[in-house]
Amino acid sequence: MEHILNVNGLTMDFGGLRAVDSVDLYVDKQEIVALIGPNGAGKTTFFNCITGIYNPSKGDIKALTHSGAVARLNGLKPNRVTERGLARTFQNIRLFPNMTVLENVMIGKHCRMKAKVLGALFRDKKTRAEELKAATESYEILEKMGLEKFSDEMACNLPYGDQRKLEIARALATEPSLLLLDEPAAGMNPFETVELTNLIRQIRDQEKISILLIEHDMKLVMNLSERIYVMDHGQKIAEGTPIEIRNNPEVIKAYLGEDMDA
Repeated sequence: MEHILNVNGLTMDFGGLRAVDSVDLYVDKQEIVALIGPNGAGKTTFFNCITGIYNPSKGDIKALTHSGAVARLNGLKPNRVTERGLARTFQNIRLFPNMTVLENVMIGKHCRMKAKVLGALFRDKKTRAEELKAATESYEILEKMGLEKFSDEMACNLPYGDQRKLEIARALATEPSLLLLDEPAAGMNPFETVELTNLIRQIRDQEKISILLIEHDMKLVMNLSERIYVMDHGQKIAEGTPIEIRNNPEVIKAYLGEDMDA
């Protein structure tokens, strides 16, 4: 079976600093996988390499596209990576604050729209129909996320937890096969975190989307993930099931002084 994502020997150097060192990782269809590690372990740099923000120094990044073909992602710009079925959220929320909630989600639809420049300028019948379809589908995503009541609200006016959900909704609008979540529970209270856990599981089950997430909330990671990778100082130090990771001496050492049950 082809992996949705297959990363081999990924290395990222910044001058004399090696931020990611020969990391292998894969994600299968409809699988929830976590990437964890102490602060500064290289997790977000790894995400940035996969999603086209950085071009890795070495290694291969391959993804299974919607057509069933395997695409090499090295060197592609972020929009090209998105077109091949990978969508992400960020550690720091990156919404368009002065656009409506619905408009924020519709932006995610643009990578799947076919309107050319002239069509967009003159708004011909075909372009208007495509825009209406994008708006309808975006509203349906808001309904699934429980955000439809905010559709006409400015994104900046949403409560923090709902802004997090809106960023996930915009990523879903790109029609991904793999959703990459960078610390989705950051800043959330315990109730919001439980809601998020259920939402991520629902996305996987109902939308048939694979999930790769970076997260510091170990309760969420252990409850949600089927497999876990652990990084420390740019290297992968462990991989396995939640039970295997919880009892791994290398992981315990890396987290020394941090509460694995937090």
